[in-house]
Amino acid sequence: MLMAADELNRLRAKLPVNKIIHGDCVKVLNLLPKGSIDLVVTSPPYNVGKEYEEDLTEEEYVKFLTDVFKGLKRVLKPDGRICWNVPYSMISSKREIFSPWYCSFKALRKAGLKFRDNITWNQLNTDNDTAWGSWCSASAPWVRHMTEAIIVAYKETWKKQNKGETDLTRDEFLRFVLDLWGMPVASKKKIGHPAPFPEELPYRCIKLFSFVGDVVLDPFLGSGTTALVAVKTERRFIGIELKKEYCEMAARRIEPYLYQKKLIEFQ
Repeated sequence: MLMAADELNRLRAKLPVNKIIHGDCVKVLNLLPKGSIDLVVTSPPYNVGKEYEEDLTEEEYVKFLTDVFKGLKRVLKPDGRICWNVPYSMISSKREIFSPWYCSFKALRKAGLKFRDNITWNQLNTDNDTAWGSWCSASAPWVRHMTEAIIVAYKETWKKQNKGETDLTRDEFLRFVLDLWGMPVASKKKIGHPAPFPEELPYRCIKLFSFVGDVVLDPFLGSGTTALVAVKTERRFIGIELKKEYCEMAARRIEPYLYQKKLIEFQ
């Protein structure tokens, strides 16, 4: 299941579905076939000093995101979609308040992608923010962050150009089309990754925005949750991850389900 980025050249025009690719996503995206991806579900680095992040200025961060979005635009089908999970605002490693949401929105527009909608994720049990600022005073209160955003974007046309098999139930459809999603955050300790999102998040994105058998890409695979849910929902996946240890972690989580499903290796 694991492969290095330089192995893509030997595949020529083949799409490496159900593979985890170890490498830099900007470089890897330029090696994948054009117009081959149905849906992207991911959460990029937030630029807040996590162990797997570089320390970038806001300008550098926007440029990095723009390069990623340009790569995603290249590999998406004309009706391909993106679900992009980021916080509305955070404190950077330089102890300044900035908005990953704003940076992401700016970058996707610069890359030529189209914004469709915004879903707010109410995290319910989050411990991201415990500061109060000035207690019971207007002096300098701190707005506590209990939500994040899922930016929904697309390449050229929103309506799917080909009919496919949907597996959405009526109840799921009625809940998922609402722009406020309530779900608890995933356990960092249980999964072993500093910033995992819950399976419910990619599950909703995948079920609502793709058909059975579609190809789902996560360019920042991390612990592999997007790929895991893609397999469970009978989609094919491609995951890209820079850190080898996270590639191996994701493979361990996915392999038991992948072999059960016996999905197609290459299209």
